[in-house]
Amino acid sequence: MAHLERMRTHVHLREHDLLHTETVDHCGARLGVDDSWDFQKFVKKFRVGIISMDETTIEFDLVGLNPAIANAIRRILLAEVPTMAPDKVYLYNNTGIIQDEVLAHRIGLVPFNIDPRMFEYRESESDGSPEDTVEFELKVRCTKNPQAPKDATTPDELYRDHLVYTKHLNWVPLGSQAEIFATKPPRPVHDDIILAKLRPGQEIDLKLHCVKGTGQVHAKFSPVATASYRLLPEIRLLRPVRDEQAERLQGCFSKGVIELDEEPGGHKVARVANARADTCSRNVFRFDDLKDAVELSRVKDHYIFSVESTGAYAPDTLVTEAIKVLMAKCQMFLDELEHVQTHD
Repeated sequence: MAHLERMRTHVHLREHDLLHTETVDHCGARLGVDDSWDFQKFVKKFRVGIISMDETTIEFDLVGLNPAIANAIRRILLAEVPTMAPDKVYLYNNTGIIQDEVLAHRIGLVPFNIDPRMFEYRESESDGSPEDTVEFELKVRCTKNPQAPKDATTPDELYRDHLVYTKHLNWVPLGSQAEIFATKPPRPVHDDIILAKLRPGQEIDLKLHCVKGTGQVHAKFSPVATASYRLLPEIRLLRPVRDEQAERLQGCFSKGVIELDEEPGGHKVARVANARADTCSRNVFRFDDLKDAVELSRVKDHYIFSVESTGAYAPDTLVTEAIKVLMAKCQMFLDELEHVQTHD
């Protein structure tokens, strides 16, 4: 039964293939084992743990979920959590070398720190309103620096405003937006993104509208730079590995995965210290004398999520919003089922 349980709960990594990759949640899949899904079992096993988090990234564990649910969360993070991004760029003057359409495209991909939950979706033919649009303007003109040294050679010394940054985008409040966003005005996430380069006499004058959208429509609306997960690695030493073999075994894995302890008598013996850090490269299978010493596997229902926000949301809020979208999808499905049953 112990062997069967490992088949159910672990993906086994061999030299050239994987074993037991399937996930079964129904009764009768295996003789003598009840694989059916049970809510009480789920509640007992399910847990969430935040491993690390900073201003833009979060790493957390989801344990006890079906892979379909874990992947649904990942896909929602990528494409269905809304953000605000530039949709229309109105160019009034651009005498720089960069073409109008290229400049508009660069601006369109700039991430903005605007809470999309405060806005509605904009109608396709609408001119925009304070409820669905955030307006910015950019007016920059490059001039010579009259105080530049005579021996100056670099553009930073010779010119003023020769680099157009996202910090030059100025928010133009519409309606009552100035009062609503008084404590946290809309702005680009990063002020130091270069949009264009100018020379004396060249200028850019434009206006842009940010609207609410999702990554399904365009990648510029995606709230994440990366959203991925991997299964928790598990490494089992099947026999003691000592001295020279232990050192080679340590070199087969990422730093910190295998540590060497000193036994009485001066011998070094290998110990699994942090299997979580393993990249599952399977380098150990290159050595014939180490193949039989290690069993590599991954826990099927233990997901290590890594999410990096573009800046519109805090990373923990971003994950929460993705869960809300998933819950809304489930509720919509239940409502449709109830509607069908009512009309049958």
